[in-house]
Amino acid sequence: MERHAGRIILLWGWKRALVAFVAGAFAVLGQAPYDFFAACFVSFPILVWLLDGAVADRPAGFIRRLMPAFSTGWWFGFGYFLAGLWWVGGALLVEAESFAWALPFAVVGIPLILAFFYGFAAALARLLWSDGIGRIAALAFAFGLIEWLRTFLFTGFPWNPLGFAAMPVPLFMQSVTMIGVTGMNVLAVFVFAMPALLADRRNLKLGAALAALLVAAHAGFGYFKLTRPAQPAERTLNVRIVQPNIDLSEKWDGRVRDRIFASMLQLSAEAPKPGAKKPDLIIWPETSVPFLFTERPDALVAIGDMLGEGQTLMAGTVRAEGESVAGDDTRYYNSVVSINDKGEIVDAVDKVHLVPFGEYIPFAGLMERIGLTQLVAGPMNFAAGANRRPLELPGGVKASAFICYEIIFPRMVAVDAASTGIIVNVTNDAWFGDTPGPYQHFRQSQVRAVENGLPVLRAANTGISGIVDPSGRIVDALAMNVRGTIDVSLPVAAIGAASPPFSRVNAFLIMLLIAVAATGLKLRQRLRAN
Repeated sequence: MERHAGRIILLWGWKRALVAFVAGAFAVLGQAPYDFFAACFVSFPILVWLLDGAVADRPAGFIRRLMPAFSTGWWFGFGYFLAGLWWVGGALLVEAESFAWALPFAVVGIPLILAFFYGFAAALARLLWSDGIGRIAALAFAFGLIEWLRTFLFTGFPWNPLGFAAMPVPLFMQSVTMIGVTGMNVLAVFVFAMPALLADRRNLKLGAALAALLVAAHAGFGYFKLTRPAQPAERTLNVRIVQPNIDLSEKWDGRVRDRIFASMLQLSAEAPKPGAKKPDLIIWPETSVPFLFTERPDALVAIGDMLGEGQTLMAGTVRAEGESVAGDDTRYYNSVVSINDKGEIVDAVDKVHLVPFGEYIPFAGLMERIGLTQLVAGPMNFAAGANRRPLELPGGVKASAFICYEIIFPRMVAVDAASTGIIVNVTNDAWFGDTPGPYQHFRQSQVRAVENGLPVLRAANTGISGIVDPSGRIVDALAMNVRGTIDVSLPVAAIGAASPPFSRVNAFLIMLLIAVAATGLKLRQRLRAN
């Protein structure tokens, strides 16, 4: 091991960049749908050894001294995000004749930008670098901090956080209730990087003991949580989730809108499956209604006729406001509406966190002047909703509804779900086909369920639709590219058991302790050198 580590440490130029890139790409195997977490026990030790050798080749100022580390981290991040997000380009191939030109910018450009986060993480780690386990602590602190910043900087994009590799199954998801994803990111990198100590064996026994203790605590707490009696439910909500599997090439085609809508009604009105009960709540995916209700009031009448007494439909739809004679003051919202058995819209919530270039154009005036328009979401730009609030469901149950990738933001979900009984996620991942994207998105829903101690009901156009219980276990689900429904009787608590406030405190306490350890060991090394 020492010989291999030495070769990696001494790499230079394009060879160093290539190894960092491959190591980052290999780490993606720890994410859904692969869940091969062992890959991270290879990738992160390689990153440690690369950073061991990331030194300036001549005396230099502060910035120049950090550039080799930044470059190494950037190439590691570029590999990680390119291998983990290449499927984003599929959205541009739905209308290839219009948007295929942008494919390289999406597939390469997004990872190229996100790689800067890991570049800064590597540079920060190098500031605290020392021998032995100290550098492992420095790496864990730096990547944990940067992953936290990734949740909100530049609108935020916490996709495939490193801690998810340590949560491939519900048994290993339960720790997130105590330390959040931020804490998981820190400890996951700390454990994954520990095999780097095998090279010189300095602090090896201590590192192995700490890693074994953390893994045992992680698994043990998961077992404890999963074997505890379930929280008593106030009532049972009978739910049907509809997965229509609509081809995106037809989604906004006026000639087939009636057929699409009729298909949605037919799936919703089917008799319950054997052993299932008539649904109280029916859920349709994001933008499942292929027209504006304001233009088609007859659609609401048809929904009212389809719904039985006491039933409610939650439907993803486009909502319009402020239409003028010229039509230039109209605002469109990506929304979820609640419709009762009389065909009346009784409640609605709008998407607050929009997808840049998918649902709106940042700096629209400038972008339009250079010919860049909206790429994927539909035939209009969307406005962001003003605020979030729960939706009222049958029997007084409250639901927090999140549209598409809103579910990936832990803090947003925790705040909104604090006083509700269920989390609903409607999405349309058909843009990305049968790629890792929909599986990674579904994993986010699983983790949100565990974090908040609430079930997640997920309706997706082409998949993956499913029900996740408060412990992250999949109650039922439909495979990708399948047309059908799921019927389930869901126990619902009176008030959501949202993520405890101390989970955030614990996460930052862990980060602080790791930072103090890294700093202390760095200072100790300097004192010894002097």
